[in-house]
Amino acid sequence: MGMMLMIHPDRCTGCRNCELACVMEHEGAFRPKASRVHVYTWEREGFSVPMMCQQCKDAACTTVCMPKAMTRNRETGQVELDQSLCIGCKMCVQACPFGCVAWDLATAKILKCDTCGGDPSCAEICPTAALEWVEDTLSTRTRKQTFAAKLKNAFAEV
Repeated sequence: MGMMLMIHPDRCTGCRNCELACVMEHEGAFRPKASRVHVYTWEREGFSVPMMCQQCKDAACTTVCMPKAMTRNRETGQVELDQSLCIGCKMCVQACPFGCVAWDLATAKILKCDTCGGDPSCAEICPTAALEWVEDTLSTRTRKQTFAAKLKNAFAEV
């Protein structure tokens, strides 16, 4: 059984510790824009949610990636990016319905969550467990898909 990042938006306080942990893990420097996780906050509603790659079942990023730099790992089930194959066309950035694939101007590279190789620093540092590294079971997958659908509809309304 694989593992997955589970988002619990009802637990998120908007502290952004996950963003800092991510960028320090990947960049070794304080560059929040280079984080692979971003916390979106709706101040008026008092609501925050951390967002990173949702590991979509039919991932649009893998479909549009012509050099096949973005593929699904058959063993782990994770959508992975092979930077050595990436040509920088940014089609995956445009294709992601959640905006979780980004182009980093400073490094001229695609930024996408890689779950820190199976030990996600964002989940490890989250003080409220709004991000959890859990077994990818049918029930967790269903919960994540339900949340993703709600979030997609919410973004469509904005």
